[in-house]
Amino acid sequence: MARFLKDRSKAKGMVPGSLVLIGRQKMDNPIVQLIRYNKDDLLEETVDSFDVVKEKCQPQQVNWINIYGLHDLETIKQIGEEFKLPSLLLEDILNTDQSPKYENGESYDAFIIKILHPEEGSKRIHAEQITLVLGENYVLTLQERKGDVFEVVRERIRKSKGRVRTRGNDYLAYALMDALVDNYSILIEDIGRQVEDIEERLFKQMDSKIVEEIYQFKTELNYIRKAVRPMREFMASLLRTEDTFFQEKNIAYLKDLNDMVIQCTEAVEMYNSMTSDQLNIYNSNMSNRMNEVMKTLTIFASIFIPLTFIAGIYGMNFEYMPELKLKYSYLVFWVMILILGGGLMIYFKRKKWL
Repeated sequence: MARFLKDRSKAKGMVPGSLVLIGRQKMDNPIVQLIRYNKDDLLEETVDSFDVVKEKCQPQQVNWINIYGLHDLETIKQIGEEFKLPSLLLEDILNTDQSPKYENGESYDAFIIKILHPEEGSKRIHAEQITLVLGENYVLTLQERKGDVFEVVRERIRKSKGRVRTRGNDYLAYALMDALVDNYSILIEDIGRQVEDIEERLFKQMDSKIVEEIYQFKTELNYIRKAVRPMREFMASLLRTEDTFFQEKNIAYLKDLNDMVIQCTEAVEMYNSMTSDQLNIYNSNMSNRMNEVMKTLTIFASIFIPLTFIAGIYGMNFEYMPELKLKYSYLVFWVMILILGGGLMIYFKRKKWL
């Protein structure tokens, strides 16, 4: 359960809006990065503190402020004061167990999203929280640790690929969310391929290892669903909101992103259902195999019951048993045994029980 719910004991008894990090500190020192650009100019640098970023931001350009590390509460407080973010939103930013959500404020659009990545050398999936705040002339991203899926967007900005350098900060926010959803698609596709491979093996190989794999994939799919399914809800909410910071010309990209989110959600549900079906198939196959074994044992028992009965009769120690005095009684006994046993075998074969 520790993967699905994190320890909230630090926040116990504190008033709403208190700045407390829920989760594990994953960096020693926070890193603050700034990418400032327009069609012609680009500035990218790592600065010492958030105060330096404020001085370097230009209202006429797109300002992407990226912060790695959430444990510096003073920096989080400064961010809230600078961008007029409410204390409840700051609390959600620090709660790394927060469910993905969209919040529309007077001076911002805020998105809390999960980034998913597989553990090296294992099939386990880990989630980290990314908060994206879109304002009038800035995009703010806050992450738990260094390393993300946004490098593809940075490369597009550096090399002036696509529309990102000619569009505003709202298009940048879309591009960042699109990179996250693309990561979901790749991850779900990889897991789905492995789930489908299990289905092919299921009818050829029946052992406990397959059940362990199915249960593991089912657990990971539930973990992915916890991160992906809420995005479907907040994308629908975003598209319904009229006073969003996304310009009308970029709404079409959000609709396309919403389609991708729906596709990811449906894929997770489909593969989760597939693992349930695989467990049912495995249990059915095991029951069928057990029934076949019981059927075979029952048939052999049915054959030997009358034979045992006859052998039991003539194995009794009565003094007067006339058949025992006959010259060919032993031969007659075996002929009777063979006829009875063979007749039962023929009968069972005609009934297709054998």
